[in-house]
Amino acid sequence: MMRLIQITDCHLHADPEARSRVGVPLRQLQAVVAHAQRQRPDVVLVTGDVSEDETPASYRHAVETFASMECPWFWLPGNHDHPQFMAEQREILDDIDLGDWRLLVLDTQVNGQPHGELGQAQLQTLAGRLEEDERPTLLAMHHPPLEIGSAWMDAIGLHDREALWQTLAAYRQVRAIVCGHIHQAFASHYSLEDGEIAVYGTPSSSDQFLGGSPEFAIDEASRPGYRIIDLQGQKLTTWVERVDV
Repeated sequence: MMRLIQITDCHLHADPEARSRVGVPLRQLQAVVAHAQRQRPDVVLVTGDVSEDETPASYRHAVETFASMECPWFWLPGNHDHPQFMAEQREILDDIDLGDWRLLVLDTQVNGQPHGELGQAQLQTLAGRLEEDERPTLLAMHHPPLEIGSAWMDAIGLHDREALWQTLAAYRQVRAIVCGHIHQAFASHYSLEDGEIAVYGTPSSSDQFLGGSPEFAIDEASRPGYRIIDLQGQKLTTWVERVDV
């Protein structure tokens, strides 16, 4: 079995004591990482918005925190991130070997914009990569490829999601997509002619957004969290863990 843990939307600052709306993001991330470490992950994936202020120092805080994990870890950029500063601290990989499974990482960032796009070139590259390997595949990206039922968030989701689904229609090995951006637990699926692809969103390690709200709202009753994904043979099992901070 391969255990993957997803952590997302850390929103760190250069100042380690800087506050978010309801807490101190670095302290919250440290608590989430410590909790996740007890789950004995094989791999950790950080799905974007690592930084809030796009400073080199914020990424150094992240690297120092994730370095405490006793396993490999990987990250991808979100709309709040500075990819060059990220890459200077740690390489951004797009293809991760998970044994019987494969993890493909997609970049949905649009410079200076809150919404996401993949673009035709990246979708063509994705198709080529799927042609090369028929192992069960998990995709990771920052922006959600489905509407989540919150009008304000759906407006800043993945704008070319229909093009993504058209691309994936030919590749039955893609089993699930994990995303960040939405700061809440989410589970749904997209139906294709030959089956369906699961879509999972994950609580932030920082502030939580109120699910179903038509306008931006913080869910002050929810705690930070992360997602566990167990991969065994052809089977994927996943759930969310919450963390007291």
